[in-house]
Amino acid sequence: MTDAERVSFAPRPRQPLAGGPSLGALFSYGFRPFFFSAGLFAALAMTVWLAWITTAAAGWWQGWLPVAGSAFAWHAHEMVFGFAAAAIGGFLLTAVPNWTGTLPLTGRPLAILFATWLAGRVAMGLSGLLPFPLVMLLDVAFLPILGAFAARQLIVRPAARNLMFLVLVAALTVCNILFHLGNASHLALDPFAPVRIALMVVIVMIAIVGGRIIPAFTHNWLNGKRKPMPQRIPWLEKTALAALVAFVLLEATGAPDTLIGLAALVAAVAHGARLVLWRGFATRAEPIVWVLHLGYAWIVIGLALAALAAFTDAVPSASITHAFGTGAIGTMTLAVMSRASLGHTGRRLIAPRPIVWTYYLITLAAALRVAAPFWTDGSAAALTAAALAWISAFSLFTYVYAPILTTPRITSRH
Repeated sequence: MTDAERVSFAPRPRQPLAGGPSLGALFSYGFRPFFFSAGLFAALAMTVWLAWITTAAAGWWQGWLPVAGSAFAWHAHEMVFGFAAAAIGGFLLTAVPNWTGTLPLTGRPLAILFATWLAGRVAMGLSGLLPFPLVMLLDVAFLPILGAFAARQLIVRPAARNLMFLVLVAALTVCNILFHLGNASHLALDPFAPVRIALMVVIVMIAIVGGRIIPAFTHNWLNGKRKPMPQRIPWLEKTALAALVAFVLLEATGAPDTLIGLAALVAAVAHGARLVLWRGFATRAEPIVWVLHLGYAWIVIGLALAALAAFTDAVPSASITHAFGTGAIGTMTLAVMSRASLGHTGRRLIAPRPIVWTYYLITLAAALRVAAPFWTDGSAAALTAAALAWISAFSLFTYVYAPILTTPRITSRH
């Protein structure tokens, strides 16, 4: 076991930094501003949401949150197109240059792209006070521009396995447009519907990326430990992804529950088998690895709940949504951001002690949020506790990683 792969809970010397925080460092690589903002926005947006539902439950004035349409729709939208979109942006702007050997987006172009994302968040937060066309333009702009930057690099070395991310970004963009048209009553469409589809598009992204990085990182950690290595079976990999895509398409098109349930069941079994073969249990001594397996396990849980819901009335839809959203997206986002930020800034791949606690906190948040709709008594308390655990997880991540993401890459280690 190398020092780079061992989690130590003993005090360690601080690694030297090449300089203090600066905008130059922040906009030197795509993961920096977007991972930092994903963590900060996740905590802030959930704090606002918790404050709103608390005032609503108390019967107090709710107009202090000046959003157009339902505040519930704003919350759902911002968790996908605000928080998750920022994490996707940071991932693609970091991964695509590695896939293609091209130079990453830096400096002013990166700052402009980030400002586009930020303008969308401000516009959505003030959507009840601004003209609808302006809100829609500012919010929708980010993903197409991100896709254009990615496409410009992907065409250098076109590969179907990478170009599919452009299709998924395009699908998210269409979902966002439909949300705005439905939220403003320009279409006879429930604005929650395109957000739910967008949520599942993000899950497809996670399933694709997870299939690449989880067994690879697990192999790296297990290598030399005389333990069985992760396995990937080609037909199982294809079946798992095909069944997940089929489930999403059937849900999006309003197919009969029987077909949706069968697709969800096949996908749950296939992804569960995929996860077992990746040998996650063998990594239980290494938080920065096992958390990836835990995040992926929430996809299996969400699919299993969706299958059960299709054949019975025993599962509330909110539990399914939050198994995917709070569980899979929340956990995998923390896992990838915490690991990639260390590696790309020249630090050892060792989870800082506070970050291990964020893994536990996000797991608690997901478990409580999924369980809450099943409780008749204590549901409100569980929802509040889930929100507080989410806020704590991402606040702690932001606090720990702010100096990492805003200072230059380490050039020496002692």
